[in-house]
Amino acid sequence: MRILQAMAGAEFGGAEAFFVRLACAFQRAGLKQKVLIRDHPDRLRQLTDQGCDVMQLPFGGRFDFKTKRAFKSVVQDFKPDVVMTWMNRATDFCPTATDKMPFVHVARLGGYYDLKYYRNCDHLVGNTRDIVDYLQGQNWDKDKAHYLPNFVDADHGAQPLSRKDFYTPKDVPLIVAMGRLHENKAFDTLFQALSRVPDAYLWLAGEGPLREDLESLAEKLAIKPRVRFLGWMGDIQPLLKAADVFVCPSRHEPLGNVVIEAWALGVPVVATDSLGPGMLIEHMETGMLSPVDDARALAECIRYVLQNPDLAEKISAQGLQAYRENFTEQIVVGQYKDFFDKVTA
Repeated sequence: MRILQAMAGAEFGGAEAFFVRLACAFQRAGLKQKVLIRDHPDRLRQLTDQGCDVMQLPFGGRFDFKTKRAFKSVVQDFKPDVVMTWMNRATDFCPTATDKMPFVHVARLGGYYDLKYYRNCDHLVGNTRDIVDYLQGQNWDKDKAHYLPNFVDADHGAQPLSRKDFYTPKDVPLIVAMGRLHENKAFDTLFQALSRVPDAYLWLAGEGPLREDLESLAEKLAIKPRVRFLGWMGDIQPLLKAADVFVCPSRHEPLGNVVIEAWALGVPVVATDSLGPGMLIEHMETGMLSPVDDARALAECIRYVLQNPDLAEKISAQGLQAYRENFTEQIVVGQYKDFFDKVTA
């Protein structure tokens, strides 16, 4: 089985991080693959460190003929059984299969994208069941729409980040959140909730267009002394290991990969009932769910977890079990291998 993967991703992002994780996992599993990415030194290093065969291409606009020619040349030379493109741009640059250049074109979607970009694909993969339902609702053949989840790593030997390094008292409750600083992630709601949890500190990892707005909001709400903006972090496990509770306050979250990340390390989770977290979490069993954009309810959930150690221990343990049963590297890579066998049969 020969797999060609292509990702024309942003500098930071959850899909981009999982692309690297999956490509490295395929390499460890012995799959023969080649990887195409947009110029990105850190991503290149991560992939090549694991032995991946990587080519960097511009993946520019519609007049980027260099990428079009190079993509086609790679397909002709590598002769993949499957070409898996990630999201719109990489999919648009993929050449069309022919009798002399045969392959199965699979596109992997992590959101509710316009299917006009995918009309030349043979199969579509959604990383949530709801995305697969969306594809079928857009008149995509149900036999060619497939659910394949993400996986996360779990290094239980990772050491937690030092509170001292971030000027955080050792005896205060510590909330951790992460994600792109964007309206969809609703960190403004989390800040409003934090103002109702007066003894807790917040470590927020991520970058994005709302950084200055959020800093101003923290000052307006008088919580700025208790908020630490950590920036983008490649290795989030030490961050999660330091948390007393992980919070995902999103307005719009198709998957909620960060929930799985917290589960994998046995961290109690509070999340809003947006699509991804709402489908992942069983309320009061594997986490706590709060209504979207309800700062008061979110604060109540956070306080309840922090003030009830038995509940925190229960949802941590059952979240960890959910991870072990559904979202480990071994399980998900096995599902991908079965999928590749199926679509090339």
